[in-house]
Amino acid sequence: MLVALTGFLCWRRISSALNWIPYLAAVFAGSWLWTAALAHVGGKESISKVFERPSEYFVDAKEISSISAFLSGFIEKVPLRAPDHWPIHIAGHPPGATLFFILLDRIGITDPYTAGVIVMTLGCTGVVAVLLTVKTLASEKLARRAAPWLIAAPAAIWMGVSADALFMAVAAWGLALLALASTADRRSRLIGFGLPAGLLLGLCVYLSYGLLLLGILAIAVIYLGGRWSALPWALGGALSVALAFTLTGFRWWEGFPVLVTRYYDGIQSKRQYGYWVWANLGAWTFTSGLAVWAALPRSIAEAWRGADKGRRVVAVLGCAGFVSILVATLSGMSKAEVERIWLPFTIWVMVLPSLLPLRWQRPLLVTQVASAIAIEALLTTQW
Repeated sequence: MLVALTGFLCWRRISSALNWIPYLAAVFAGSWLWTAALAHVGGKESISKVFERPSEYFVDAKEISSISAFLSGFIEKVPLRAPDHWPIHIAGHPPGATLFFILLDRIGITDPYTAGVIVMTLGCTGVVAVLLTVKTLASEKLARRAAPWLIAAPAAIWMGVSADALFMAVAAWGLALLALASTADRRSRLIGFGLPAGLLLGLCVYLSYGLLLLGILAIAVIYLGGRWSALPWALGGALSVALAFTLTGFRWWEGFPVLVTRYYDGIQSKRQYGYWVWANLGAWTFTSGLAVWAALPRSIAEAWRGADKGRRVVAVLGCAGFVSILVATLSGMSKAEVERIWLPFTIWVMVLPSLLPLRWQRPLLVTQVASAIAIEALLTTQW
């Protein structure tokens, strides 16, 4: 409560006093403090208990002695009927997700609380990446206006206790670099930003199968930037990642069908599509807050035929994130747990309330903060 009150009272003064780079540092600090405050409501154990559960990547990563054997034999241990099959989170993702925690173990990080704080810290950098994208494609003014919504979103609850926050940050930085590439005025910048953008976005597909839907946001970013020549360089970077994983033994196109079988062999067979296709959106509202729904009609109109270029950029980015979420729920491969699974898309939708009339924004920001506090205090959040 104290962190929320301090931020609410001081943010406007901070925002007006700082230049862009110090402002981004303040945004990161604000996001980290708010996320950490929510994550520590139950003490350090609130974070450590998540990362030390048997179903989590961090636990099994300690048992993997050979990375090459892990990659080449990954798919055969996905099926539920396989002897010594992977636990649910490892099986449900490509091996890139577990590789991160293997690397943490290799450099001596064996404490689950420390691993959780690292994930949370990296995740909070995603807010900075989104603001950089908005500034690149629209304006600094609109980026600054979007910042409080990104910081105060109830999604911070899951950013503090979920590896999906890491996936969110990787995706956000990939899209930020793609924005820089698609607005580059020199070939060196086009290549210098385009290739690493592709590397990060390609890596996302090996962190989570569902992040293939980032293609919707990527196309939106290039469209807004206006330089389609960024696309082949980004594709080149992404294909380099795919080639590296393929050569080391993991073939994405073979792993996904096996994952689908595992998905429906488990509890998902009892989660009916006709219910979860819309219930997902209800659960997701806990992470986005009601302010997003209040902003959505205006945002769709601005994305479609907005006269102000900058506001249209913000609307298109947010709507592209929302379309990704709609496709995810319609696919049938997202049933529950979307509070964390959809974080890489949610962070883009959270820019939409910044398009609302200014007189609405302070009251709605209060509802966002109050929602996060109420959810953390009153509900049991498993992820």
